[in-house]
Amino acid sequence: MTTDEDPADELLGRVFLCRVVEPGDEVGGRWVREFGVGEVVRRLRAGKRALPGVSEVRWAGLAARARRAEPERDLAVARAAGARFVGPHDAEWPRQLDDLGDARPIGLWVRGRPSLRMWALRSVAVVGARACTEYGTHMAATLAAGLAERGWVVISGGAYGIDGAAHRGALAARGATAAVLACGVDRPYPRGHAALIGRIAEQGLVVGELPPGDHPTPSRFILRNRVIAALTRGTVVVEAAARSGSLATARAAGRLGRFTMGVPGPVTSALSAGVHELLRGEATLVTDAAEIVELVGDMGELAPTRRGPVLPRDLLEPAVRAVLAALPGNRAATVEEIALGTPTTRDEAIARLYELRALGYVERHGDGWKLTRQAVMSVRTGHGPC
Repeated sequence: MTTDEDPADELLGRVFLCRVVEPGDEVGGRWVREFGVGEVVRRLRAGKRALPGVSEVRWAGLAARARRAEPERDLAVARAAGARFVGPHDAEWPRQLDDLGDARPIGLWVRGRPSLRMWALRSVAVVGARACTEYGTHMAATLAAGLAERGWVVISGGAYGIDGAAHRGALAARGATAAVLACGVDRPYPRGHAALIGRIAEQGLVVGELPPGDHPTPSRFILRNRVIAALTRGTVVVEAAARSGSLATARAAGRLGRFTMGVPGPVTSALSAGVHELLRGEATLVTDAAEIVELVGDMGELAPTRRGPVLPRDLLEPAVRAVLAALPGNRAATVEEIALGTPTTRDEAIARLYELRALGYVERHGDGWKLTRQAVMSVRTGHGPC
């Protein structure tokens, strides 16, 4: 904003530009940066002298949009829908969006009571396929619930499939979630998620670049993804085919220096092919909320070490385990045979065998020694002998 621009004029100017300039338009963003909001608005309203970087045809199209723009009406419609407009000079503006450079949103429409800036400071994006599997739905909901329980905000796009599962998982955990839409925040899309998006607006935040009433298009979905990537500390892709918009979110996150993560799926599933391609490259494999927080969280927020169960025989002394391992699984063996298999002395083998008998691992069979039934079963099943 130039020094002589009034904040009220700045607000109306940005609302006007949201109606005229498409989201992510870097040419429009450069105009705002170089000339200021007021000058760009004046030139577009006049429609005569084109700003640099566009053809005559494109300038004519922008001027036509400008003639129909009514920023005061857009603000009134937004207020009626419980939404507010947040610009880069407002206290609620998330500063990490500035990483988008000239592709930074001109402003954001926000429904919901919480502060977008504060929520974005501790947020993770969970995205993925619309046509997901039961496995993908389960993983998205479980990850989102785990993140919410740890005090993280789950951000997604409000779509069918993984997005919806992530929002529902966070809400079920009584946590925080925000939906970033590719349309006006007063017009929930998809229509089948009207109730879900309404619930998110009541308990969390619904965010969008487009003015009230605007509809989504394929290109707007792709451009919306850069906002999700920039708002959050990292992006988790749960399921994604080789051609998937959620991969664009992850790659945008990577370009912005955010963490990119992927949840592996069956190698035979086409819906996990895109995730696996990410994992072969720049993404980090994650399987639960703790592993996500270890990446995006503060120093010391470590996931628990993964290890198998400790079995009773793991607690035996090495010499005792060696004697136990020397016993055949299907017959009795003499002390001499066992000592040779260890190898150790005959007396040492006898001492260890009596110790093993006291623990229930072996039993005497005449002059020989044999594994007990319980010990044989423990080897096969991984459970203890007693």
